[in-house]
Amino acid sequence: MKRYNPIDTSAIKTYSIKTRDNKVNVGEHFAKPVETGMTCAGLLDAMPRLLAADSMRAVVDRIVQARAKGRPVVLAMGGHVIKCGLQPILKALIEADVITAVAMNGSAAIHDFEVSLVGATSEEVGDVLHSGDFGFSDETGSGMNRALKAGLEKGIGFGQAIGEWIIDHQHPCREYSLLATCVENGLPVTAHVAMGTDIIHQHPEMDGSVTGEMSFRDFKLITAVVADLGDGGVWLNVGSAVIMPEVFLKALSIAQNLGHHVDNFTTANFDMNQHYRPMQNVVKRPTSGSGKGYSIIGHHEINIPLLAVAILDKIGKGA
Repeated sequence: MKRYNPIDTSAIKTYSIKTRDNKVNVGEHFAKPVETGMTCAGLLDAMPRLLAADSMRAVVDRIVQARAKGRPVVLAMGGHVIKCGLQPILKALIEADVITAVAMNGSAAIHDFEVSLVGATSEEVGDVLHSGDFGFSDETGSGMNRALKAGLEKGIGFGQAIGEWIIDHQHPCREYSLLATCVENGLPVTAHVAMGTDIIHQHPEMDGSVTGEMSFRDFKLITAVVADLGDGGVWLNVGSAVIMPEVFLKALSIAQNLGHHVDNFTTANFDMNQHYRPMQNVVKRPTSGSGKGYSIIGHHEINIPLLAVAILDKIGKGA
């Protein structure tokens, strides 16, 4: 067996730290002091010029620039965003003409509907699954399925149908509904459903042909929005790990196929964990030709209010 002696380190060569290239330095990258009563824009500016803080500043700038140029800013979202109680903040961005279109998965539409109806949502699944009661609230299933059937006859899509139903039936907490807010402000609002994934699909009034047609109408509508993203638009994916990234990729592919050549736009993914599809289908692939993608990891209930108030501060419409 070969034997080893400890290596002799006395001949190691060194160099001065002053001659080294460093990735971080105090003059360029370090945080600035924070002060009592500073604005959110001031706080954001005081954060280190590194990593997620840099990405957050960049996304704020891209959104403000998009609206200054009259380009779309689209919010695509999953259900957890609604369950975090962010509707009032998102409503403020809509009413400030920052968000110009909203797209969501089926669970987001359900939570939004329930909040508008009773001011609450999100049952404890483990407590009711084994009793056979999970997902069978009558008001949710019957109300939403009837809304979709009514919308089918009116020639509108899933998102608008639910939003109009909430308004027309005067849900007691409709001011907290993102769907209703979009309808009231004339924004495109779409819902994208995977059949069998949502509790309203368990309901006896569920009609797959109606749900499929309504969601497909919304897919064609959001594809028209995606086709208009070029030259400075912004697509935000917030809290959707699968459905909305896949919808976005297919909508973008159709737009390109039809000759819209959607280039030079910005994407950003906000989520609590880094997932494969948002990174590939939102951040990287769509912007690989031209444009820029960002990924900001953290809790929605912290990052989205920070993003919103930084935008409002920058455009001068903050409180």
